[in-house]
Amino acid sequence: MISTPNSPDAPLQVTPAGTPSSAKLSVIGFYGLAVIFNLCLVAQMTTVGLAEFHNPVWWNAHVALVRAYSGLSLILLLWVFGPPFSRRIRILTVSLPLLLGIQFLSMHLQIPLPLPLAVVHPLVGFVLFSVSTTLVHRVSNLVPLPFGCDATNPKTANPN
Repeated sequence: MISTPNSPDAPLQVTPAGTPSSAKLSVIGFYGLAVIFNLCLVAQMTTVGLAEFHNPVWWNAHVALVRAYSGLSLILLLWVFGPPFSRRIRILTVSLPLLLGIQFLSMHLQIPLPLPLAVVHPLVGFVLFSVSTTLVHRVSNLVPLPFGCDATNPKTANPN
Protein backbone atom coordinates (compact mmCIF):
# COMPACT_ATOMS: atom_id res chain seq x y z
CA MET A 1 0.00 0.00 0.00
CA ILE A 2 1.33 3.40 -0.94
CA SER A 3 0.54 6.09 1.58
CA THR A 4 0.32 9.73 0.68
CA PRO A 5 0.90 12.56 3.16
CA ASN A 6 -2.89 12.93 3.60
CA SER A 7 -3.67 9.22 4.01
CA PRO A 8 -4.62 7.86 7.45
CA ASP A 9 -1.37 5.89 7.61
CA ALA A 10 0.93 8.64 6.38
CA PRO A 11 4.44 7.95 7.65
CA LEU A 12 6.25 10.23 10.03
CA GLN A 13 8.71 12.54 8.32
CA VAL A 14 12.01 11.76 10.03
CA THR A 15 15.14 13.83 10.19
CA PRO A 16 18.58 12.37 9.38
CA ALA A 17 19.86 9.73 11.81
CA GLY A 18 21.46 11.07 14.94
CA THR A 19 19.61 14.39 14.77
CA PRO A 20 17.26 14.83 17.71
CA SER A 21 14.01 16.49 16.74
CA SER A 22 10.97 17.54 18.67
CA ALA A 23 8.85 15.27 16.44
CA LYS A 24 10.94 12.22 17.36
CA LEU A 25 10.80 13.07 21.05
CA SER A 26 7.06 13.69 20.80
CA VAL A 27 6.47 10.28 19.23
CA ILE A 28 8.65 8.50 21.79
CA GLY A 29 6.94 10.26 24.71
CA PHE A 30 3.47 9.64 23.30
CA TYR A 31 4.33 5.99 22.74
CA GLY A 32 5.55 5.62 26.33
CA LEU A 33 2.39 7.18 27.71
CA ALA A 34 0.19 5.00 25.46
CA VAL A 35 2.01 1.89 26.72
CA ILE A 36 1.51 2.98 30.35
CA PHE A 37 -2.21 3.57 29.65
CA ASN A 38 -2.47 0.10 28.12
CA LEU A 39 -0.70 -1.51 31.09
CA CYS A 40 -3.09 0.29 33.44
CA LEU A 41 -6.00 -1.29 31.53
CA VAL A 42 -4.39 -4.72 31.98
CA ALA A 43 -4.01 -4.05 35.71
CA GLN A 44 -7.62 -2.93 35.93
CA MET A 45 -8.86 -6.07 34.18
CA THR A 46 -6.75 -8.14 36.53
CA THR A 47 -8.21 -6.44 39.60
CA VAL A 48 -11.78 -6.94 38.37
CA GLY A 49 -11.05 -10.65 37.94
CA LEU A 50 -9.55 -10.81 41.42
CA ALA A 51 -12.55 -8.95 42.87
CA GLU A 52 -15.08 -11.19 41.16
CA PHE A 53 -13.43 -14.56 41.66
CA HIS A 54 -11.11 -14.18 44.65
CA ASN A 55 -11.80 -11.35 47.09
CA PRO A 56 -14.25 -8.42 46.77
CA VAL A 57 -11.71 -6.10 48.44
CA TRP A 58 -10.06 -5.83 45.01
CA TRP A 59 -12.98 -3.63 43.83
CA ASN A 60 -11.32 -0.75 45.67
CA ALA A 61 -8.17 -1.19 43.58
CA HIS A 62 -10.29 -1.47 40.43
CA VAL A 63 -11.99 1.87 41.13
CA ALA A 64 -8.75 3.55 42.23
CA LEU A 65 -7.01 2.49 39.01
CA VAL A 66 -9.63 4.03 36.74
CA ARG A 67 -9.50 7.26 38.72
CA ALA A 68 -5.72 7.27 38.46
CA TYR A 69 -5.20 6.49 34.79
CA SER A 70 -8.23 8.17 33.18
CA GLY A 71 -6.30 11.45 33.25
CA LEU A 72 -3.70 9.84 30.99
CA SER A 73 -6.31 9.66 28.23
CA LEU A 74 -6.76 13.43 28.44
CA ILE A 75 -3.00 14.01 28.28
CA LEU A 76 -2.82 11.74 25.22
CA LEU A 77 -5.78 13.63 23.73
CA LEU A 78 -3.99 16.97 24.01
CA TRP A 79 -0.68 15.49 22.85
CA VAL A 80 -2.00 13.75 19.72
CA PHE A 81 -2.79 16.99 17.93
CA GLY A 82 0.91 17.72 17.51
CA PRO A 83 2.30 17.47 13.99
CA PRO A 84 3.70 13.95 13.62
CA PHE A 85 0.51 11.92 14.12
CA SER A 86 -1.76 10.52 11.43
CA ARG A 87 -5.52 10.89 11.31
CA ARG A 88 -5.98 7.24 12.32
CA ILE A 89 -3.86 7.67 15.47
CA ARG A 90 -5.80 10.82 16.32
CA ILE A 91 -9.14 9.01 15.95
CA LEU A 92 -7.96 6.16 18.18
CA THR A 93 -6.74 8.64 20.79
CA VAL A 94 -9.95 10.70 20.75
CA SER A 95 -11.95 7.53 21.33
CA LEU A 96 -10.14 6.72 24.62
CA PRO A 97 -11.75 9.43 26.81
CA LEU A 98 -15.07 8.90 25.02
CA LEU A 99 -15.02 5.20 25.85
CA LEU A 100 -13.99 5.94 29.43
CA GLY A 101 -16.97 8.30 29.67
CA ILE A 102 -19.30 5.58 28.39
CA GLN A 103 -17.75 3.20 30.94
CA PHE A 104 -18.49 5.64 33.73
CA LEU A 105 -22.05 6.29 32.55
CA SER A 106 -22.78 2.59 32.12
CA MET A 107 -22.09 2.04 35.82
CA HIS A 108 -23.54 5.21 37.33
CA LEU A 109 -26.46 6.23 35.13
CA GLN A 110 -29.73 4.78 36.38
CA ILE A 111 -32.20 4.80 33.49
CA PRO A 112 -35.29 2.59 33.52
CA LEU A 113 -34.56 0.21 30.65
CA PRO A 114 -35.53 -3.44 30.11
CA LEU A 115 -31.91 -4.35 30.87
CA PRO A 116 -29.57 -2.38 33.11
CA LEU A 117 -27.12 -0.15 31.27
CA ALA A 118 -24.32 -1.83 33.22
CA VAL A 119 -24.66 -4.81 30.86
CA VAL A 120 -22.55 -2.95 28.29
CA HIS A 121 -19.80 -2.13 30.82
CA PRO A 122 -17.61 -5.18 30.07
CA LEU A 123 -18.21 -4.84 26.34
CA VAL A 124 -17.10 -1.22 26.35
CA GLY A 125 -14.10 -2.30 28.43
CA PHE A 126 -13.17 -4.80 25.73
CA VAL A 127 -13.48 -2.12 23.04
CA LEU A 128 -11.39 0.25 25.17
CA PHE A 129 -8.65 -2.34 25.53
CA SER A 130 -8.76 -3.12 21.79
CA VAL A 131 -8.50 0.56 20.87
CA SER A 132 -5.67 1.12 23.33
CA THR A 133 -3.73 -1.89 22.06
CA THR A 134 -4.25 -0.80 18.45
CA LEU A 135 -3.05 2.70 19.36
CA VAL A 136 0.13 1.29 20.92
CA HIS A 137 0.74 -0.82 17.82
CA ARG A 138 0.17 2.08 15.39
CA VAL A 139 2.41 4.46 17.33
CA SER A 140 5.13 1.80 17.70
CA ASN A 141 5.46 1.89 13.90
CA LEU A 142 6.41 5.58 14.18
CA VAL A 143 9.03 5.20 16.90
CA PRO A 144 12.41 5.85 15.29
CA LEU A 145 14.75 2.89 15.24
CA PRO A 146 18.00 3.22 17.20
CA PHE A 147 21.01 4.34 15.17
CA GLY A 148 22.53 1.38 13.36
CA CYS A 149 19.36 -0.70 13.01
CA ASP A 150 18.30 -1.79 9.56
CA ALA A 151 14.64 -0.88 8.97
CA THR A 152 14.14 -3.99 6.81
CA ASN A 153 15.56 -6.27 9.49
CA PRO A 154 15.04 -4.85 13.01
CA LYS A 155 17.13 -7.65 14.53
CA THR A 156 20.28 -6.28 12.94
CA ALA A 157 21.81 -3.72 15.20
CA ASN A 158 25.09 -1.92 15.25
CA PRO A 159 27.40 -4.01 17.48
CA ASN A 160 29.17 -0.87 18.76
